[in-house]
Amino acid sequence: MLFNSIQFLIFFIVVTLAYFSLSWRGRWILLLAASCYFYMVFKPVFILILFGTIVIDYYAGIWIAKTKDQKQKKLLLIISLISNIGILCFFKYYDFLENSVNHALQIIGFRPVIPHLERVIPEVILTWMVNNAGHVLLPIGLSFHTFQAMSYTIEVYRGNQEPERNFGIYALYVMFYPQLVAGPIERPQNMLYQFHSYFKYDFEQVKSGLVQMAFGFFKKIVIADRLSQVVDFAYINPAEQNGLTIVTAMVFYSFQIYCDFSGYSDIAIGAARVMGFTLMDNFRSPYEARSVAEFWGRWHISLSTWFRDYLYIPLGGNRKGEFNKYRNQFIVFLVSGLWHGASWQFVIWGGLHGTYQVTAALRDKWMKKAGISFPDNAVSRFLGILVTFVLVTIAWIFFRNNLRNSLVILKKIPTLSFADKINTPFNQVEMWFCVFLMLFLLVKEHYYQNIPTKNTTGFFILFITLSFLTYFLGVVTTNQFIYFQF
Repeated sequence: MLFNSIQFLIFFIVVTLAYFSLSWRGRWILLLAASCYFYMVFKPVFILILFGTIVIDYYAGIWIAKTKDQKQKKLLLIISLISNIGILCFFKYYDFLENSVNHALQIIGFRPVIPHLERVIPEVILTWMVNNAGHVLLPIGLSFHTFQAMSYTIEVYRGNQEPERNFGIYALYVMFYPQLVAGPIERPQNMLYQFHSYFKYDFEQVKSGLVQMAFGFFKKIVIADRLSQVVDFAYINPAEQNGLTIVTAMVFYSFQIYCDFSGYSDIAIGAARVMGFTLMDNFRSPYEARSVAEFWGRWHISLSTWFRDYLYIPLGGNRKGEFNKYRNQFIVFLVSGLWHGASWQFVIWGGLHGTYQVTAALRDKWMKKAGISFPDNAVSRFLGILVTFVLVTIAWIFFRNNLRNSLVILKKIPTLSFADKINTPFNQVEMWFCVFLMLFLLVKEHYYQNIPTKNTTGFFILFITLSFLTYFLGVVTTNQFIYFQF
């Protein structure tokens, strides 16, 4: 079920009203049933996969806590992780591995070793696992709820979390509908105790949650979906576009993907807050970052901290010398790229960010030895923000486009001329309105980074009215959230 739909609006109202009329037991049962329905709207059969991983991880957590032998604990953890990663890899990476490995083997004269799916999967099962083109279908939100489930067993193994004995509560931890399909990726320490809590109706919580949801709808429907029309028009055949059109599309896409993804997070966090639950912040004005490292402290925070805690630190972090530190950083970004998609374009995107990080660290090290430092003034801060935005925007090229089109786009950038005319489906007034929306977003988030503390009613009316008008008047085409594909 899409957040930006009338179906969700009705669902949210009905579930929330029923939630506040029930006892604690009735509430978690309602939320679990509602979450199952929410997920099954997309493709009902995939809930069986989700249920299978929930059963495995639920019992793995209990057995890990019961077992005294450290080797057995580790074995149980490995079984749980392999189950989760195995399902993720099959559905998300089988086609990628088959094509990449078999093609590489054919180039050097060897026969393919990875079989086609029809040779390993019975036809009766294969029919609901693949699309019309024969590619494996990705269960929606698989990457997100897989990582959330893995954090549970890892934290139980580390002794930071008691195993959840109530199967329904644990299932709700994995399936909680606001953040089921696109995060934030929560930790058990933050969520499980909340599902055991009884939250009384709090008008201020409800109001702030609704305001955040309204801002999320505004970012998605009014800004992201509008900008997407310019981006899609320019990128459908970049070879035919001039440099100014390409650069405009690049900037628009940076704001499109931010408003699309952070808009989802705002709706998720706001919907949870209305019922009394607190989800972690996922974005903190990332385009105000003065370095790529700071950008990743502000962008998709739940994922970047997940990789920090469960990959970077276990690899050694920065504890084993500078070379290993840079290596670990680069590995994390490559894995992050693969997490986002089974394609070399995402590997390159992750590799670029890894290169940015390592290069900046080496630069800072050299400057420190040379006794050089950046001045801390408004000009320096602005330049830092501008350079960071340019680097991130260049990396987004590979995130958005296949390799062939990405290279074409990169070649077009040096041909930028402000004497050219921007090719766009919008007229001049509509294009300037897009620019106004992006500037409005930056100003709003600079002064009201999270929930506004004053004039919340005014903000709510503004955001929700513009969202409804845009939606119902058909000003833009309502699109699925970009991160649903991950």
